[in-house]
Amino acid sequence: MAVWEIVRNFVPKMEILGHTSTQLVLFLVLFGVTGVVPLIAALYLLLRRANAIAPGVTSPVRLRRWTAAFFGVSTLAHAWWLLFFILSGGQNSLGYLALAMLDCVLLFTTFAGMLLSMLQDRRRPVWPAVAAMTPFVLLMGAYMVFPGSQLIMFAVAYLVLVCVAFTGYMVFAIRQYERWLNDNYADLENKKVWLSQMLALSCMLLFVLYLFATEIVTLWLVHVIELVLTVLLLWRAETLPTLELPVQPQAQQPKAAPFTIDINQIEQELKENCVATQLYLQHDLTLSMLAQALGTNRTYLSLYFSRQNTTYNAYINMLRIQHFERLYREAVVAGRIFTAQQLAQESGYRSYSTFSLAFKQRMGQSAKDWMNAEGA
Repeated sequence: MAVWEIVRNFVPKMEILGHTSTQLVLFLVLFGVTGVVPLIAALYLLLRRANAIAPGVTSPVRLRRWTAAFFGVSTLAHAWWLLFFILSGGQNSLGYLALAMLDCVLLFTTFAGMLLSMLQDRRRPVWPAVAAMTPFVLLMGAYMVFPGSQLIMFAVAYLVLVCVAFTGYMVFAIRQYERWLNDNYADLENKKVWLSQMLALSCMLLFVLYLFATEIVTLWLVHVIELVLTVLLLWRAETLPTLELPVQPQAQQPKAAPFTIDINQIEQELKENCVATQLYLQHDLTLSMLAQALGTNRTYLSLYFSRQNTTYNAYINMLRIQHFERLYREAVVAGRIFTAQQLAQESGYRSYSTFSLAFKQRMGQSAKDWMNAEGA
């Protein structure tokens, strides 16, 4: 079959008239690239044990597997649609409907598994996403048996409803995850997932755009964005560290903790074993590690911070910023040459951007403005 005929069969949705064969061949090349890149990324995540993108990070195995599955399904979707349009191209055939249904089910399921595995506050199951797609499959199957009915409209409407419901759930789940981070971790760099989740949720938009796209410019844009998302999702799968905290047996947790917690004792322990020893300067200090250093229970310690209307993250940042202020004043008095980046690192911050955000949240102004005001 000539290249021109293959391309014409491959892109039946586009208005072929008005576009040159060169444009369509170039689009076919782009379509192939967007199928091969996810395949390479999937093989990398499954076969390479060491982390090439972030060597110092141990990423969650569950996230790597679900991301690889999502990439693998994306590659398969490119392959079977290419073969379908080359060999058939009939948009009104049962094969077209079957592939469209398979696309929706597999992409949504692996997509949900990938997003849920980014949230490590607890292990969220993926089976509800699979169960949610069952009515869609039944509606599509009924439409194949009884074509020409309104079943296809119900199937599409139901699919949109599932996507909207899942998006709403993810917003709620991410807020839970953010609270968990603030309650357990002092360093939040590369641990938050808002940006990654928003980027991944845009995959849904890509799917909708592709369904209704009739212009070649829109199709080009969709596939270029798909490439960018593949790279960003691979980066997220590699840079998100494993954040699993040790779970204490239920029998070891105090039953009446909210009523028996000794606030004065914990405050004293914090002064002696965290403030005096400058334990807060330790990178990646967690609530569990601090509780162990105090000789107490992380449940007690978490309740203590809750009673003080603060979070563990806010407490550690308070100590670190106070340490930064002391270092700054000592350096000024001694006439030493220094930079804000150096002082931030000496105050327990691995990243200056993390320090800047924490400083502004606590002090109400940037570190540079504060130092200028102090030096005036």
